[in-house]
This record gives sequence, C-alpha cells and structure tokens, in this order.
Amino acid sequence: MKRPAQRRELAAQAVAHHGVSIALACRIFGISEACFRYRPRLAAENDRIAALLVGLTQAHRRWGFGLCFLYLRNVQGHVWNHKRVYRIYREQELNLRIKPRKRLVREKPEKLSVPALPNRVWSMDFMADRLMDGRKHPAGDAGVFRRRWYCGPAGGLSSARAGVHGGVDWGCH
Repeated sequence: MKRPAQRRELAAQAVAHHGVSIALACRIFGISEACFRYRPRLAAENDRIAALLVGLTQAHRRWGFGLCFLYLRNVQGHVWNHKRVYRIYREQELNLRIKPRKRLVREKPEKLSVPALPNRVWSMDFMADRLMDGRKHPAGDAGVFRRRWYCGPAGGLSSARAGVHGGVDWGCH
C-alpha cells in the first residue's frame, strides 16, 4: 500500500493526464478530497531539510538518522522536530540497511576417539564454590567418560595444577 502523499500524486496525475474528475480520482486511489487539495505550508523549509540530509548522508555514508539529526541539532543549531526530520529522511529513502555482523569462522573440533577398553577415557569437570567467609573455592571432579563413576574431589583451596593432578591420581588407581 502506498502512502497518502504518493496516492495524492497518483490522483493528481490521473486528473491532469487522463481527464478524470477529482472526486472519481480520489475514490479510485482511496483518499479524501481534502487530502487531494492539501498543500503543506512548510514545503520550502522541508526542501531545505531534505537538501541538508542528502548532503550529510553523502559526506558521511556510515551515519544513520540519529547521527544526522544530532549533527543538525547540536552542531548546526537547527531546532526542527525529530519526527519531522525523520519523515523527510524516510521520504528521501536515505534509510541505511543494517548489515548483519560477520560471523567468525570456527575450526571444526576433532572427533572424539572411541576407547578400545572400558574405563580408559577420563573427563575433568571444574567447578567453583564459596566458603563461609566469602572466599572463592575452586574444585574439580574426575570421572570416567560415559560411566558416571566418581573418583573424588580434586583440588583444594588453590587451583594449582599439582592439586588437580594429585586428585586424579588419588581417586583413580
């Protein structure tokens, strides 16, 4: 569906070029006769706003409506209503397409190896907890992959590498 301003222009073309009456043209294009006869009072100022917006968007291609409006308001000192400026911005079809962000190409992970014998593949789970006095307490658990067999806590008040390996050696003989 076209905007009323576009339908008004189509009706005016039908009246001028095809000799259709104003009432019939308005009924055909679905507008009122008052809309057909409407003439904006600030057309000259709207043309000035449109020229400024076109100049800004050509000079700064990455600027959208927000930056253009703030530049007109704060730098150049114009006090136009943002709704009016946005209407003219849309009429000029200056809307920028919002480009989707490029996704990072991820490397495919290696496929999991299938163990030759049961209880030969291990997994390590790292967790964190807080003590009563508020200090953080890292902990880790080791278990057999796919068996839910628990070996015991690994680690202590510090997450030193030796503590984690010590827990794995302790519970899994």
